[in-house]
Amino acid sequence: MRRSELVAAAPCRADLFAAEGTGLTRSAVKKLSEAGNLLVNGVPAKAGALLRAGDRVEVLIPDPEPIEARAEDIPVEIVYEDGDLAVVNKPRGMAVHAGNGNREGTLVNALLFRLSSLSGINGAIRPGIVHRLDKDTTGLLVVAKNDAAHLSLAKQIAEKSARREYLALVEGVVGEGGSLRTCFGRDPKDRLKMAVLPEGKGRIAETAYSVEETFARNTLLRFSLRTGRTHQIRVHARYLGHPVVGDKLYGYKKQRFELAGQLLHACRLEFTHPRTGERMAFTAPLPEDFVRILDIVRRDV
Repeated sequence: MRRSELVAAAPCRADLFAAEGTGLTRSAVKKLSEAGNLLVNGVPAKAGALLRAGDRVEVLIPDPEPIEARAEDIPVEIVYEDGDLAVVNKPRGMAVHAGNGNREGTLVNALLFRLSSLSGINGAIRPGIVHRLDKDTTGLLVVAKNDAAHLSLAKQIAEKSARREYLALVEGVVGEGGSLRTCFGRDPKDRLKMAVLPEGKGRIAETAYSVEETFARNTLLRFSLRTGRTHQIRVHARYLGHPVVGDKLYGYKKQRFELAGQLLHACRLEFTHPRTGERMAFTAPLPEDFVRILDIVRRDV
């Protein structure tokens, strides 16, 4: 049994706060709560309990169940690896873990073949996975090889000390950078999509963005995540009126280019090593299809 201790900085739901602080899913936190393993100020609490600033939250995590996902010999670029973690450069078209019909060919399947161990906190389906990228988003993510590293990395993401930056080619010309802080959650009209919600609904999502390069019909933006909601950058780009090029879910119905997915790339990842305390930063170059489209839009007049 492992124990993760967190202190709430502002009012929020216990399950949301515990999920962000540990890297667990909300459903996993709910199961822990039902088993009496979610405590607020030393007392077992329900998943939906409301926290106040300063409340002490303890999450008791049972020993992980055996990993059941099958190892597959799938090529994947490992940018860095040591005994506690690995940083990988995920290609387009690869789901991070099983779900929605993806049972094989995922990043987890590839990692089980190439790495000697993975953390078990997220169970048999998501071993080692601290944070995720959409299937058609490319770039860097860190995976944990043991539970201690997993808890440390998840806490850094929750507390915003880990930095994640993305490059995206968006539709139209964006005049200047800025930031967005919106309410965020499931689209009430389409449960397969996420959306910016009215004030007081859903969860807070924060994204900063800056202009990297401007073209006649497009803009290359750099996005920095301050929270990590599902599809956050893609939804915020659409909210700005400048959806990501190639985004078939949130972008324009009529796309100029034939692409396998959105031109969104996790280009930079920075965190503190959970064992050594060393600050580490990694970068990944743009994939070939992204570079090819940039060459085209640079010639636009």
